[in-house]
Amino acid sequence: MRLYSLLFLATFLGVSFMHSQNKQLLYDFYEIPQSLMVNPGVKAMEKWHVGVPVLSGLSFQAGTSGVTVNDLFANDGIDFTTKVRERLLDVMNRKDDFSTTSQIEGFNVGFRGRNRPDDYYSFGMYGETDIIVYWPKDLAILAFEGNGGANIGRSFDLGDLSLRGEMVSVFHFGINRKISNTLTVGARAKIYSSIFHFRSTKNSGSFSTTEGQNNIYANSITSDMQLQTSGIDGFLDIIDDDTSGNRRERLERLFTKKVLFGGNLGLGFDLGFTHNLNPQTTITGSLLDVGFIYNSKDIRNFTLNGSATNEGVSIVLPDDISNTGTDIWQDLVDEIEESVPFNENESGYISFRPVKAYGSIRYDFGEGKTKTTRRNCGGCLVNNVSRPNEDFYRNSVGGQLFLMKRPRGIQGALTGFYQRRLGRSLALKTTYTVDKYSFSNVGLGLNLQAGPVNFYVLADNLLAYRNIADSHYASLQFGFNIISWNGN
Repeated sequence: MRLYSLLFLATFLGVSFMHSQNKQLLYDFYEIPQSLMVNPGVKAMEKWHVGVPVLSGLSFQAGTSGVTVNDLFANDGIDFTTKVRERLLDVMNRKDDFSTTSQIEGFNVGFRGRNRPDDYYSFGMYGETDIIVYWPKDLAILAFEGNGGANIGRSFDLGDLSLRGEMVSVFHFGINRKISNTLTVGARAKIYSSIFHFRSTKNSGSFSTTEGQNNIYANSITSDMQLQTSGIDGFLDIIDDDTSGNRRERLERLFTKKVLFGGNLGLGFDLGFTHNLNPQTTITGSLLDVGFIYNSKDIRNFTLNGSATNEGVSIVLPDDISNTGTDIWQDLVDEIEESVPFNENESGYISFRPVKAYGSIRYDFGEGKTKTTRRNCGGCLVNNVSRPNEDFYRNSVGGQLFLMKRPRGIQGALTGFYQRRLGRSLALKTTYTVDKYSFSNVGLGLNLQAGPVNFYVLADNLLAYRNIADSHYASLQFGFNIISWNGN
């Protein structure tokens, strides 16, 4: 029963949140301190910054590459069973997914080195949830249609089952360094503390029904499947404990313990750079979450491995009627379990973080107040400026590329953007992104600087806000910071 609860939890989380990880609006939006988190080598302009705890960086994104809520539940007069058939089973394939990534910053602090003003140090902590559930096409058809009728002789692929998820707290420290007037590089070290993790990504096998020799049908199964979990049993033990009256308090204590280095631990790093090809053309790149977690605590793994063929129960009359001491049903179950055993173990394992990569090229134009200084120094103001949006080109256009390692291959996105800086206090960025979730994703970001107070809000796929239920993608990021500039 606990296994069923675990699988339900995994599927529910994947379908409920349905997020994506691309932060194309935040990337290279260097007026926002949190842009350091997606490129540790972005040009940092601040003297120091402090994020408002918990409110400095919140990211909520939602997307599905297949069916939408409106596709199934719209009041359009079409029978629900017909919708499932025509809009779900006939359309979605094993590459479609429901995936989630959400981040909440606990704290984020940055400061410029007193003896090395070209170095900008930052550190903090954030929590991240990352879950992906691929659409199990063959298994969905088997559940919807059964194994009879037209499906006699069809081989259903058990490898269609693929899911992965984790919740982790991340403690990080980064260094951003101006190497020259045209090059800035950065690196960030990370310590991961896993709250929970599960994966079932390398499954194989088949199930089929054919005509039998001793009975009407014969069912055959070949299976090599595994579900690995860590950190989940501890929460389930508390939930299942009916004798304790402080269940909520115990759950909170366990959660807090795992957030603060009490979970399975791991290490990782980020790298990034910004390079001015000339005063108006800039290229950037970053590689994020190159790391792993060693799962050794609170482990519970499940395996299903073997092959069997049976033709059901064969009854010989009248002998089996008089032989009441024979439990033919239990004999059948025992035979199948012996051929395809379902086992559990507590073996530790290593899980790798989902690696992400960004790249961009940007062209700046429309010079600001001190345009001769900028032209003559060849990009020397990459890090050393007195105020935001001063001495910089007012307009930027360019393109961005996003790549992410997923269980079934590389997931990518391509973005075009335009950015406009209005005075020293306001910057706007608009994007158009093409990926597996949407071909019409228009986003808008706003960064507002009111004295030392910084506020930003970034929203994706604005055209879909007319009907969120019919959208394949939606995203919202916002946060508050206190910033001191070099001239303060």
